[in-house]
Amino acid sequence: MKLYAGIDLHSNNSVVCVLDEHDKVVYSRRLPNDLTAIIAALRSCTGTLEGVAVESTYNWYWLVDGLQDEGMRVHLVNTAAVKQYDGLKHAGDFSDARHLAHLLRLGILPTGHIYPREERAVRDLLRKRGQLVRQRTTHILSMQNLVSRNLGACASAKDIKRWTGQSIEVMALLDEQKQALQANLAVMHCLDTQINALEKSILARVKLREDYRALRTVSGIGEVLALTIALETGDIGRFASPGNFASYARAVDSRRESNGKKKGEGNAKCGNKHLAWAFIEAAHFAVRYDATIKRWHQKKCAHSLSVVAIKAVAHKLARACYHVIKSGQAFDAARAFG
Repeated sequence: MKLYAGIDLHSNNSVVCVLDEHDKVVYSRRLPNDLTAIIAALRSCTGTLEGVAVESTYNWYWLVDGLQDEGMRVHLVNTAAVKQYDGLKHAGDFSDARHLAHLLRLGILPTGHIYPREERAVRDLLRKRGQLVRQRTTHILSMQNLVSRNLGACASAKDIKRWTGQSIEVMALLDEQKQALQANLAVMHCLDTQINALEKSILARVKLREDYRALRTVSGIGEVLALTIALETGDIGRFASPGNFASYARAVDSRRESNGKKKGEGNAKCGNKHLAWAFIEAAHFAVRYDATIKRWHQKKCAHSLSVVAIKAVAHKLARACYHVIKSGQAFDAARAFG
C-alpha cells in the first residue's frame, strides 16, 4: 500500500499526517520537534512511503536533512502557492498537514528547491556577512548623525572608517558624546574584522566555481555581487528560461492584466530578495561604468522614471546572467543591450 505524509512544521512541534492511496488517514499526531520521534512515527505506518511533504518554514533544515539521510523522498512545500479549500468552516494544524499529504497524493503539490546542504552553509555564511554589513552601516549613520547634530559638520562614511580613538578625542564634544562615538567606533572595527574574515572564507570556497568566474565578466558585477548571485542562484538548471530566473530575482513587473488593462498586482515579494538587491546594485554600477549600458539607460530614462529605467537594466542583467551562467561564455554588453 502506498503512503503519503504531510508535516505541518512549527517552532517546537510538528503535526504529522499520513494518508494511504485511498486518501484515508492512517496516522495523525502532534509530535515534539525530535527527528528520532518523527522518523519512528513515519516508519510505524504499514506500507510504502512515497514521499513526505514538509512546510518551507524558517526552521526546515534539520527536518528535511534528517529525513533525506533516512532515504525518504522529501518535498519542500512552497507554502505561498498552497491554497486551502475554499468554504472550510474550520481549519487547523491537523487539517493543514492532511491537506499537504492530500496534494502530494494527487501529484499537484507546489514545491520549492531544496538547496544542497554543503552549498547552503556557504550561502548562509554570505547572508551572515550581509547582516554584519548592515549593522556596520547602522553604526556609521549613528556617528554621522551625532556629529551633524552637535558640530554642524558632515562626516563621510569614508572618513569615519579611517577614524581612530584619538580622532574622536580632539573633537569639540562633551565627554558623554565622545564616549558614544567611541562605542560606535569600537563596534564598527569589530564588525570590519568579522566581515573581512567571512569574505576570505567564502571566496576561498567559491572562487574556483565556473558560475562565479563567468559572472565576474558581467558589467557592474564585482566580487561580492558575483558571490551573491552565484550562491543565491544555485543550480541554474532549475530555471526553465531566462524569464523564470528574472522573475525569481524580482526583476519583472508584478501586475495582472485583462483586455489590455491593469486589473491588479501580483505578489511583488515572491522571489529571492538577495538576488533582487544584487541585480539593482549591479544595475547602478553598470550604468556608471559601462558606456553601452549607460546609453541604453539614458534612452529608457527619456520615456520613463529613473527608478523604472534602473529596474529595466536589472532585468536585462538578470536575463544576461542566466545565459552567462548556463553557457559559461563571457558577458557581451552589445548583445544584451543592443
